[in-house]
Amino acid sequence: MSRLLIVHHTVSPVTHELFDQVLKGATTDEIEDVEVVTEPALGATAADLLAADGLIMGTTANIGYMSGALKHFLDTVYYPCLAETRRLPYGLYVHGDNDTTGAVRAVESIAASLGWERAAKPVTVTGRPGKADLEACWDLGATVAAGL
Repeated sequence: MSRLLIVHHTVSPVTHELFDQVLKGATTDEIEDVEVVTEPALGATAADLLAADGLIMGTTANIGYMSGALKHFLDTVYYPCLAETRRLPYGLYVHGDNDTTGAVRAVESIAASLGWERAAKPVTVTGRPGKADLEACWDLGATVAAGL
């Protein structure tokens, strides 16, 4: 059985709403033999990542960057997981009030330096999420999970 790790920073109702949709997509009945594990970004560890076959990260965009919580996770796992997680498929969703560009760029830069492979286009949401945003989050979860 494959394992999908979802590391998230859900401090607002909007980011929680996006997380819920990602989780629903990843756990849809059509996807078999994938265990989905969720961890808050401040609690996720290198051991969690090393046990995973795929990863989805969720963050807010804060002052043009990813959340400090997600950055802490990436700092924590970088060296312990550098060699062992090459080619790890990953996905990303980001919520910001007005711009998500810097947060996406930062996460993708770190993921590239770890040798991870983007499994789906990042989902970026500014302001209140609409129906299409929520569907994109569902699709992100389903796509990454199904790819395992």
